[in-house]
Amino acid sequence: MSEPDKHEPDPAIPPLDTIDDSQRIPPPRRPAPPRPRPIKAADDIPPGAIAAFGVVALVALLLILKWGIPKGIDWYHHQDWAWFTQWTATVADPVHAYLSAHTVGLPLTATSAFVIWQGVGIVSLALSWITGAVGARLTWTAHGACSVFMVWDAAPAAGRPVAAALTVLAWTIGSLFALRGLSLRPLIHLHNHNHNHPAR
Repeated sequence: MSEPDKHEPDPAIPPLDTIDDSQRIPPPRRPAPPRPRPIKAADDIPPGAIAAFGVVALVALLLILKWGIPKGIDWYHHQDWAWFTQWTATVADPVHAYLSAHTVGLPLTATSAFVIWQGVGIVSLALSWITGAVGARLTWTAHGACSVFMVWDAAPAAGRPVAAALTVLAWTIGSLFALRGLSLRPLIHLHNHNHNHPAR
């Protein structure tokens, strides 16, 4: 029995474009999970439950106004907030000193520059938190970098690392709100365009 000739050409394979579109097997698709039907208060929740919820919410609001707020105010007055004021001064005092030293000869006073620094920080934090706008987040990031630089430059040499570290911590705490939802992972969109070409 003779061995098959290894040099014989393979049988002709028809090209893919000769297969009719109706005969092509589409890739399997995973069915999307069903979306939950939205709850409509008028149709799905009994009126008695809505009324009971309203009564409970009203009673809870009255209890908060009568006992909760006075207790909170009393707790606030009995706390030692020296750590917070010292932390604020550790950041704000070097910034004010830096602005005082570098606004000499400018039409802008150091006090006005300090107010602008505070205003830009508060507004960019609020806009970043509420809107998530890219410009507001970039402004917040630039404000934090400038603040750390000014604190590092104007703080006393012995406490410079601690002052800069506390400034970074204050900025990162604010970034929990300003940069919420920000992801560094790339967002990839896959577009599948199926065009039905007539069979050849």
